[in-house]
Amino acid sequence: MPEQSPRPTVEADPAGSRPTLESVAERAGVSRATASRVVNGGAGVRQALREKVEKAVEELGYVPNLAARTLVTRRNQAVAVVVAEPGSRLFSDPFFAQQLRGIGRELSAADNQMVLMMVEDQHDYERVGRYLAGGHVDGALLFSLHQPDPLPGMARRSGLPFVVGGRPGWPGAESDRDLVYVDSDNRGGARLAVGHLRSLGRRAIATITGPLDQTSALDRLDGYRDVLPDGDPSLVAEADFTTDGGGRAMAELLARRPDLDAVFAASDAMASGALRVLRDAGRRVPEDVAVVGFDDVESIAAWTEPPLTTVRQDIEEMGRLMARLLLRRLAAPAAPAVALSGTSAVASVPGLRAGGPTSVITPTRLVRRASA
Repeated sequence: MPEQSPRPTVEADPAGSRPTLESVAERAGVSRATASRVVNGGAGVRQALREKVEKAVEELGYVPNLAARTLVTRRNQAVAVVVAEPGSRLFSDPFFAQQLRGIGRELSAADNQMVLMMVEDQHDYERVGRYLAGGHVDGALLFSLHQPDPLPGMARRSGLPFVVGGRPGWPGAESDRDLVYVDSDNRGGARLAVGHLRSLGRRAIATITGPLDQTSALDRLDGYRDVLPDGDPSLVAEADFTTDGGGRAMAELLARRPDLDAVFAASDAMASGALRVLRDAGRRVPEDVAVVGFDDVESIAAWTEPPLTTVRQDIEEMGRLMARLLLRRLAAPAAPAVALSGTSAVASVPGLRAGGPTSVITPTRLVRRASA
C-alpha cells in the first residue's frame, strides 16, 4: 500500500485549552496580526498567506473568539427578528414558518445568527426595547406589526438599522426615505381574487378581512372595494387571519346574508375555516358558494376540500428579501432608501441597486384550483 501522509495533530496545552490565535499564527508562519485579519474577515492579506492561515485554522480546529471578533469588526453577526404576535400564533400559522425559513436561510448564508423575539402582550415591548438597545445585535427585522406599534420607534431610538415586513401605515411613514420595507401587492392581489369571482357570474360576493389595524388587511379590503365600489357593508366581516377567526366570520356572514354566493377570504387560514363552516351548513363549494383565499400557503391551499383557489405571494422569498435588504443596509448604513414596486423591484434583487437598500413590493398572481 502507498505510504500515507501523517494526519496533522492539534497542539493543546496540558490543561486542554482550545487552540489560540497565536498557535494559528505559529502554524501558518505569519504574524498574529496577519492571522487576526484573516480570521476576522479583514482585507489586505496576500492570497498565499490567507490560504496558509485558513489551513492552520482547519488543522488546529481553531474557533474564533466572538467577543474578540466583535471588537475588531464592530459587528455581532446577529440579527433580531421581532414578530409582533404571541407564540401561539407564530408557531401554529404556517405563513410565519415560511417567512422565517426565508429569513433564516439568507442570514445563515451570510454567517449571521437569527435571534427570534415575540410580543405576547404589552409588557413584552419593554423587554424587547431593552434588548434592542443593549448592543446584542447589529440590526432588526420587524414584521406582523399592528397599529399603533412602538417597535419601529424602539429600533430607531436604539440606533439599529431595521427593515419592516409589510407596508408601514403609521403617520409619515410613506414619506420617510430612510424606511425600508418588503411587502406584496396586497391590493392588486385582492382585485385579482374578486375580479375572478365576478367573472364566474357571482353577484353576492362577501369578504372576510384580516385585523384592520394591519396594513395588509386594509390593502386587501381596499382591493375588494376597488372591484365592488358599491358593495353592501353586510357582506364584509372582520377576522384575525386565523382558521377559527375565518370560521366565525363565515358563520356571521351566513347569518346576515344567506344569499351570498362567493367569499374572498384575506388569508388561506381564514379560507380554510370558512370552508369548514360552509360544509357544516350544507353549502356546496363551488356550486353554491365559490371561495378564494390569499397567500398560497403550501400546507393549506392544496390540502383543503376542495383545493383552494387563492392569490399567491412568495412568502419565503419575502423573508429572504427582508434579510438581504438589512444586510445591505448594514454594509452601507448611510445609503438612502428608494421605494420601488412591481416586478421591476423584484428584478433588482439579489444584486440590488448601487445606491443602497430599496423597499420592495413583490407581485401577486391568482392560482386557480377547485374552490372557485
